[in-house]
Amino acid sequence: MNLLNQLIEQAKNPKGIIGSIMLRIMNSAHTSMNRWALEKIKVKESAVILDIGCGGGKTIQLLSKLNTSGKIVGIDYSEQAVNDSIRANKQDVEKGKVNILQASVTDMPFQNNTFDIITAFQTHYFWPDLENGVKEAFRVLNKDGHFLIIAEQYKINYHMKTFKTKEELEQLFIKTGFNSIRFYEQNNAKWLCVEGHKTK
Repeated sequence: MNLLNQLIEQAKNPKGIIGSIMLRIMNSAHTSMNRWALEKIKVKESAVILDIGCGGGKTIQLLSKLNTSGKIVGIDYSEQAVNDSIRANKQDVEKGKVNILQASVTDMPFQNNTFDIITAFQTHYFWPDLENGVKEAFRVLNKDGHFLIIAEQYKINYHMKTFKTKEELEQLFIKTGFNSIRFYEQNNAKWLCVEGHKTK
């Protein structure tokens, strides 16, 4: 396996010391994009939030500052990411405000209509089945809830064979049941945010 493929695999499923370093790099690199995307929605102080693919846990820290009296759950497929994210959010985990689990996006261990907001930062292009991942997000999202997918456009283009365009993503969200879909673009940085609103 060449170096590029090894790095992609570590980004997809971080493991060991190299995976932990990768998670720290991603924490730092994605902070500006994460802040930009979270400005697109109003986060209630008592919201129940899910972060899919929580990685090294930096997004959970941002969500915790916005969501002062709510609950935040993070899931990641990678055991290393779960451990690093728990460490990064130690105080909130100990207080019971944050819970971080190892789980797959296509089979989430949550009841229907659990979360007010669901975020997925720089992760959807690694999901094994995007259609089922979006369906699962819709299932566990509350009525009047918001689901955000955020990514750098070049990573979507590189990793995705389908659902590369805004039109394809919009059709997927509509087919899943979202009633209102919005796109936000930061053209200078080439960031894309897709927001689905569940009204029924």
